[in-house]
Amino acid sequence: MQKSKILIAASVILGMACANAVHAEGRFASKFGPNDQIGAANNLSAETTLAAIKLISTGKVYSLGMEISRETPAFAPRGVAVTVFSPSQSGNKTIGSNSGTYNDDMFTGWLGVGTQIDGLGHLGDHHTYYNNNHAEDFVMATGLTKLGIENVPPIATRGVLLDIAAIKGTDRLDGGYVITLDDLMKAQKAAGTEIRKGDVALIHTGWLDLVGKDDGLYGRTEPGLGLAAASWLADQGVVAVGADTWGLEAVPHEDPDAFFPVHVKLLAENGVYILENIVTRDLAADRAHEFLFVLGQAKLKGAVQMIINPVAVR
Repeated sequence: MQKSKILIAASVILGMACANAVHAEGRFASKFGPNDQIGAANNLSAETTLAAIKLISTGKVYSLGMEISRETPAFAPRGVAVTVFSPSQSGNKTIGSNSGTYNDDMFTGWLGVGTQIDGLGHLGDHHTYYNNNHAEDFVMATGLTKLGIENVPPIATRGVLLDIAAIKGTDRLDGGYVITLDDLMKAQKAAGTEIRKGDVALIHTGWLDLVGKDDGLYGRTEPGLGLAAASWLADQGVVAVGADTWGLEAVPHEDPDAFFPVHVKLLAENGVYILENIVTRDLAADRAHEFLFVLGQAKLKGAVQMIINPVAVR
């Protein structure tokens, strides 16, 4: 009898695991076909780029990337370090007949520190990722063989700033605040525009202002998107969603037992890229709600994420 109970329990667990895997596959199929590796970037076009260029009226350029260093707060255990060398020049030596000197540097660290783009191989469900790619088939210690960051095309499209802090009448949202669909609607209205297919949506919360002032608080919690708001953005056909927070979504999550459910919703289910630690404060201060957004990340083959410095032009 005891053996039968164990077998029944094992069968139930196995069945649930299989059902979950099938469910993940059903959710994660790409509408762009079985070979798709770029997700929502398929919504980019010459037309969206030309339309975005027409938004430029002042010529002002905004750097949306933060400065990073060994001290930059990051999702544990991530960190970065730069080590500078002067090869063959010890003892104040010079090189060549012209007494040349030079410096080189070595980067040691994680690619998900500071302002970054999350690729489509970053988060999944039951080891199933965007477009039904299974970890066992493409996740290697030497790099992803599919969904690597090198596949992300150059992005030059309309960027839209949704200033949630402003509509809430504060300089900084509270940690754990869940941004709702109603918040997005109000921010759209305040911006005088609407999210469209091919856009990059950036959310201003004021949270990044804590960096260098209270790094502990910054990394423990954050305001961010809830699932309903994230689903709506994906449904509009956005290419990417970014925010001035380290993880885009509210922490703690709406479901405290879930693991970054908004990441799964955007990356794995919809192929929408995530941009984190975006410096939105200057755009918010200038009330710059529409602009040309430009991003060309380093094409490090097989990388999951990449440190970036996107640019806005208005």
